[in-house]
Amino acid sequence: MDSISSIAVVAFAALIHASFQLSVSVLTLLGGHSIGSLMSRKKTVRLISGYVMGAGVMTLLTLSFVAFLLLHIFGTDVPLVVWSVACGIAFGVGIAVWLFYYRKGFGTPLWIPRSFARHLTARSKQTSQSVEAFSLGLTSVAAELIFILPTTVLAALILIELPGVWQLIGVLVYSIISLSGLLIVWAFIGSGKSLSRVQKWRETNKRFIQFSAGSALLVLGFFIYVTKVIAEVSGT
Repeated sequence: MDSISSIAVVAFAALIHASFQLSVSVLTLLGGHSIGSLMSRKKTVRLISGYVMGAGVMTLLTLSFVAFLLLHIFGTDVPLVVWSVACGIAFGVGIAVWLFYYRKGFGTPLWIPRSFARHLTARSKQTSQSVEAFSLGLTSVAAELIFILPTTVLAALILIELPGVWQLIGVLVYSIISLSGLLIVWAFIGSGKSLSRVQKWRETNKRFIQFSAGSALLVLGFFIYVTKVIAEVSGT
């Protein structure tokens, strides 16, 4: 793949990342509690901004760390078996998303243990400072690492093969697109619109999101396996 095509694949991986809902769920909780406690809109937007910034920093650090680790271990010539394993993980996680991502029942309860869900809910209620919101953003991304790992690893594998300038562009593209869901919620809150519209949309479309995210992971893994592994084995 040329540089433009590689960045396009990285952008697609970031879009899959953005489709996962834990960070969005915590953000809606944080925004709802802030609005419900009659906090001023200015302070609410500050909290939301701190949260989004924390999620963005954690995403950026995770992708950069994975890329650095792969580069340190393999250099720019990553063995095909590593690509195959990464694609296999994408297949497995894609199927897991189909089966387990949302719990059964009403609302949008996710796969995370109930004790941890209660912890996040409690933290969102207690958050009143931007630095606390920033920390909560970091935690929400780290908590969903099991699902975003395939997109992060595959994006990192692609990026380390690119020239330096394109690597920087790719990291920025991934980080920004992966935050698109959070930025939409941030825009809703900043414009004074009701968060209930966001939550209603999420409840109505949760199975579509679940199916799309799992299917997109399968497509990403299959595409990279064909274009990278099979193409190099066959010498094309």
